[in-house]
Amino acid sequence: MTDSPAAPAPRNVTLYRNGSVYTAADPFATAMLVDGDTVAWVGSEQAATSIADSSMEVVDLQGALLAPGFVDSHIHLTETGIALEGLQLAGMRSAADLLDAVAASAASASSTDGPILGHGWDETTWADPTLPSRDEIERAAGGRQVYLSRVDVHSALVSNSLAASAGLDGLDGGAGSQVKRDAHTAARLAARRLPADALRAYQQRALAEAAANGYVALAEMAAPHIGSIEDLRLAVAWNSTSGGGPNGVGGVAVPEILPYWGELAGSAEHAQSILDELGLPVLGLAGDLNIDGSIGSRTAALREDYTDAPGERGNLYLSVAEAAAHLAACSLLGIQAGFHVIGDAGLDTALDALDLAAAEVGEQRVRAAGHRFEHVELADAAAISRLARYSISVSAQPVFDALWGGGDRLYQQRLGSRRLGMNAFGSLYAAGVPICFGSDSPVTPLRPWSSVRACLQHTNPAEQISARAAFLGHTRAGWRAARYPNPMAGQLVPGAPASFAVWEVEELMVQVADGRVQSWSTDPRARTPLLPALDTGSDPACLLTVRDGQELYASGALQG
Repeated sequence: MTDSPAAPAPRNVTLYRNGSVYTAADPFATAMLVDGDTVAWVGSEQAATSIADSSMEVVDLQGALLAPGFVDSHIHLTETGIALEGLQLAGMRSAADLLDAVAASAASASSTDGPILGHGWDETTWADPTLPSRDEIERAAGGRQVYLSRVDVHSALVSNSLAASAGLDGLDGGAGSQVKRDAHTAARLAARRLPADALRAYQQRALAEAAANGYVALAEMAAPHIGSIEDLRLAVAWNSTSGGGPNGVGGVAVPEILPYWGELAGSAEHAQSILDELGLPVLGLAGDLNIDGSIGSRTAALREDYTDAPGERGNLYLSVAEAAAHLAACSLLGIQAGFHVIGDAGLDTALDALDLAAAEVGEQRVRAAGHRFEHVELADAAAISRLARYSISVSAQPVFDALWGGGDRLYQQRLGSRRLGMNAFGSLYAAGVPICFGSDSPVTPLRPWSSVRACLQHTNPAEQISARAAFLGHTRAGWRAARYPNPMAGQLVPGAPASFAVWEVEELMVQVADGRVQSWSTDPRARTPLLPALDTGSDPACLLTVRDGQELYASGALQG
């Protein structure tokens, strides 16, 4: 007697209707059918009525927009969770404010708690930019260790006790309360010596925040100077427990993690040994492998002095030879390499390294590996042309410009007229450089529509791009930059992954960057899918987020 075959798993078929579907298949689609983890059909309300039956779950979109889910192309998962749960310092306007926040935190917790962690202070917004001393921070904390990251996370304020624990005295950048470079790396790692359950809890907090804001995937930019391999292992583990089996750790479905590890390799053999030691399915040795630092902390490498600090030009952490060896090694293995690069001198180093690597292993092999550079904030026309030559994907953060561009803000303070060359999205697109977008969270919040708006309303009109181009950079381009194996990812057409978000919107329209061209609403001649109006003063509200057919977040506003 043979066992009877197991009954097939029941099909989960859902019809979403009575809304607006952002799809290239039909710019006026109002309905979408999902079969399991795949988009099965998109079309009109009339057609939806004809195919609906009792076997389907039917969700009334109530006029909402259903669109591809967002991909954040640069995030730090654990750091985001810590920033969300720790001291919120973005609103501080003086050293006194900051010290008061530290004292209040120390008073509300037991003396056995770990270090006081905070994020987001920015002295350029203070009337008096003088920073508190280590002694002042120590007194405010009542002897507790303190680590407070600057908004750019390239420097931090520390207490005496943390400085002693991390051995900062004598390290490069370790003098005073604001630590940079090697001292900042040591301080950050000391503050991150947390048990696995605490790291996991911080990651889950970040994943929940992302899901509630319409993200279906996050590119995790791990690196030895940011966190441990264990931290990355915990991040990658969310993937192994979320698709096709249990719905995430503890039964909670989460956005997909696209993992990178930013460790320098000197040869192909060395690169392979790094991958073997990791034992994790990373997408490449890329991400926050720092060629330079940040504008805010004056560690980004510049060709000319900082406007507000004569004699300072930032820091180069890698030489051309080191960067070239890394690019060549990864090219030979056919995996992505990449660097964190912000200043123009930093970008010169990266581009010269590309030339050197191409001379060693061949330009075609370098191009084929699909390397990516993170940030690329200060790039002139010649540099952009060289990026295009090597098919480098640029992973940029539009909200940087919204926060620090224009007026007398950070870029003007640090760079003067050079600020006009910052975040050159329009120029990158015009040159054919593949570009994708992210938040660099916790540097900027997980708010994707604010990021799309920042592209449309760039403070330099010459670098503005359309809402559609910005939306594609935040969705489909993110999958492509990660060399995702499914070429259908990031769009809603039959056969594509059912990964999307539903948004409550006030108005839909086509929005262009050129102010001479009027934006218009539903014009059948345009054949262009419509996006939310982004000049209303508020972002669309996320009602539902779904990844591969699994619900990640639901506000409760939609009823099946």
